Parts: sequence; C-alpha cells; structure tokens
Amino acid sequence: MPPAVPPPERAGCTRPPRYPAGVGLLSWIVFGFLAGAVAGWISGRRAGGCISKVVVGVLGALVGGALARAAGYGGITGFHVRSFLIAVLGAVLLLLVLSAVEGRGRRR
Repeated sequence: MPPAVPPPERAGCTRPPRYPAGVGLLSWIVFGFLAGAVAGWISGRRAGGCISKVVVGVLGALVGGALARAAGYGGITGFHVRSFLIAVLGAVLLLLVLSAVEGRGRRR
C-alpha cells in the first residue's frame, strides 16, 4: 500500500504561526495594561495598580470593540495601532462611566 500523501494546501491559505501556550494570554495582559494606563492618563482618573489597569484595558477593549463593530468599523482584529486606539477609547469611556457612577454615590 502506498504511503498516505497529505492533501495539497489551498492556494493563498496559510496557517497562523503556532506559539507556546500562554503567549496569547500574555499579549492580552500587556495590551490591556498599556490601554488601561493610557486611558487613565487621558481621563485623569488614576487606576489603582497594575491589575486594575489590565482589567480596565481589557474591558475597555471589549467595550470599544463592540461599539466599533456596531458602528460598522469592525472590532479589534489583532495587535496593531487601530485596535489599540479602539481599546483606549473604550477604556476611557469605561472610566468616565465609572467616575459618573461613583460621583453620584458621593453626593448622597
């Protein structure tokens, strides 16, 4: 019996590179930290420590990606400048909403 020959690759299709486990998660943590730090600087609201900056940045990326997709611009598609700007804008919006909610609670 002849050896099995793998099917030829379709023209123009490439596989994404394989990275060790955890590299994607580490990339999102760094991306979230940078977006959270820039959003805190822009909004004037200083988030606590590194973990809160990561949380604000990742949640901001989710919010910004959903809003950008709803507006027809597409969401966050990778780690590049456009996605970073969407994440920062989402994080700024998140921080402004949090400030408004906390400010309303202090007046009572």
